[in-house]
Amino acid sequence: MKVVIADDQALVRGGFRLILREAGIDVVAEAADGAEAVAAVAEHRPDVALMDIRMPEVDGIEATRRILADGAGGPDGVRIIILTTFDLDEYVYEALAAGASGFLLKDISPEQLVASVQLVRAGDALLAPSITRRLVHRYAARPGAVPTAASGARARGRDLSALTPREHEVLGLVARGLSNAEIAASLTLSEATVKTHVARLLTKLQLRDRVQAVVLAYETGIVQPDARASGRPAP
Repeated sequence: MKVVIADDQALVRGGFRLILREAGIDVVAEAADGAEAVAAVAEHRPDVALMDIRMPEVDGIEATRRILADGAGGPDGVRIIILTTFDLDEYVYEALAAGASGFLLKDISPEQLVASVQLVRAGDALLAPSITRRLVHRYAARPGAVPTAASGARARGRDLSALTPREHEVLGLVARGLSNAEIAASLTLSEATVKTHVARLLTKLQLRDRVQAVVLAYETGIVQPDARASGRPAP
């Protein structure tokens, strides 16, 4: 596994590098700002990029947008984990909307950092259902939060009609932050069947992971921020 670390603090980069290399993970490049991060990813094509948010010139969110805009985040492409000291929901939404696969605070343990990199590389989204609920309920409801012009363009590029009624239903539940087990209980299905539905809808909508599915569902209006009041996805 190859990793790029982007953070404007050399001490932070050094600490992450030591932790990852101790775990047998190859740190192929480091970057002190977003522009350097974009260049490093283009040159080294890592599996995962650890991206700070607040960096000079080009911040981590903009760097994430630039990296993923050229198709680098395809099925076998780079996964971006946002690392920050700022536990602010608005940063979470902006990062995920930009295409990041996860969001972590810098005070995580070395074991958590290594596990998170491995999890994201395996194709899983690093966002717990409880965080998803808090995120979309609090920030998707803000005036003007979604959809934006950019998000609207992304949404229009997805053929939602390709989804079966069941897949559409599953997407709505994913967007509400339910885990596969919770979706299975809600729809009286096996967890294996739910996993199959999730995999198929991600493929049909050309989404990397369920994080992107959450963002798309709110951008397209499949789920409304107040859907939690009824306990069901909006029609």
